[in-house]
Amino acid sequence: MLSKTRAIILHSIPYNEAGLIVHTYTETSGRLSCLAARNKKKRSPLPGALFMPLSVVEMEMERRPGRDLSRLLEARLCFPLTRLSSDPVKSSLALFLAEMLYRVLKETEPDPRLFDFLYHSIHLLEESGQGIANFHLVFLLHLLRYLGISPNVDAYCEGAWFDMQNGIFASRPPLHRHYLDKDESRVFASLFRISYENMSLYAFSRHDRVHILHKIIAYYRLHLPEVPEIKSLPILQTLFDDLE
Repeated sequence: MLSKTRAIILHSIPYNEAGLIVHTYTETSGRLSCLAARNKKKRSPLPGALFMPLSVVEMEMERRPGRDLSRLLEARLCFPLTRLSSDPVKSSLALFLAEMLYRVLKETEPDPRLFDFLYHSIHLLEESGQGIANFHLVFLLHLLRYLGISPNVDAYCEGAWFDMQNGIFASRPPLHRHYLDKDESRVFASLFRISYENMSLYAFSRHDRVHILHKIIAYYRLHLPEVPEIKSLPILQTLFDDLE
């Protein structure tokens, strides 16, 4: 059966000598993996540039019942990622965010709201000029809502402790070790007011931004235990000084 859909490229790996297994998040089918023939010819229907992390493509595929892999027939970019491919900071952000999505998006049911959020975010990252130092923080915090694991920050009150394991704010430290102290909890609660529109107004030191990011990833891993160590994180951290 032939079908068409928009898709976001999450990860690709070589398959034999002439193919790629391409992992995507699609508009119509959620998480989906395809087998693509590798062809370096300029007029190939599947040029390699299509499969860079976070590329947004419209693709035609052949889906066969009982098979995990669809066969990718044709694909074209929905919009070019010129800046993402040429800017080392943006390309590192794209690599990191694509790896996070590859690890956390598992559902094979479509979620149009989630797809629209991802599409809008990638387009914004491509088009943005200065002031993207907090882009990945906004992305990860907003993504929590679509995954159904966003904490109830409306319940925060001054002096509360954030229980990361249960996703709640408490008046005293929990008995387990997965919690934030009062100062960290205040910052964490305030972060949920951040958006792409106001992210440039949030000023963090390099140390604080790294610390916040590690806490956000720790929260993901507590609620999605299958998420492994994020390999692209050290690469991103080396560029934090250039993100201002």
